[in-house]
Amino acid sequence: MKILVCISNVPDTTSKINFTDDDTKFDTNGVQFVINPNDEFGLTRAMWFKEKQGATVHVATVGEATTEPTIRKALAIGADEAIRVNAAPTDGYFVAQQLAEVIKSGGYDLIIAGRESIDYNGGMVPGMIAAMLDMNFVNTCISLEIEGENATAVREIDGGKEKIATSLPLIIGGQKGLVEESDLRIPNMRGIMMARQKKLNVVEAVGGTQATKDVKFERPAPKGAVKLVDSANIDELVNLLHNEAKVI
Repeated sequence: MKILVCISNVPDTTSKINFTDDDTKFDTNGVQFVINPNDEFGLTRAMWFKEKQGATVHVATVGEATTEPTIRKALAIGADEAIRVNAAPTDGYFVAQQLAEVIKSGGYDLIIAGRESIDYNGGMVPGMIAAMLDMNFVNTCISLEIEGENATAVREIDGGKEKIATSLPLIIGGQKGLVEESDLRIPNMRGIMMARQKKLNVVEAVGGTQATKDVKFERPAPKGAVKLVDSANIDELVNLLHNEAKVI
């Protein structure tokens, strides 16, 4: 089985986010980038298939040279080979087009992508790839088993879970539950050293259409002042909640 894990290079959630050019561009200065968490769950599941079923695991990203430390981490975790499409990931449609081209030429049986990235939260790329390539697709996937050419997946739905039987080739939009956080892997020194010897193929973007563009970003409003009320002064608390906050 040949697996491709799609990797998105996203800001660490602890990073302080700022914008430039009249709030039209994201400011990357001082921002630490990591593997998108939903993609990392997928990568960890792919490693399980590699170890238990002898699968070959490739990873791919759409990004410029600055994304290479992130994809090298995926190689250090255990992926066999990496592909970087040398282009800025301008929007979801463009990214899906580039990844679809990688998949067409790669002969992959299973494509694992995160259901969404934690930066723009578009939630569109896996479904778009499936539509472009006319592949079976399971989104919000929290469990996946493969036996031969057959796959059994479980996905979250409103109010419960749904178990699906399908076949390869297959693309999934994975999330937490595909593996648990405790299963995620930290590259060890041996993995880091081996990653330096693994192939990282850089390919140029093929055509592609930017269907959307960012017009303006807006930060959340700052938190308001906090009033502290002595725990014994219930009357004052009730008065503030009723007359000032107007919540009772």
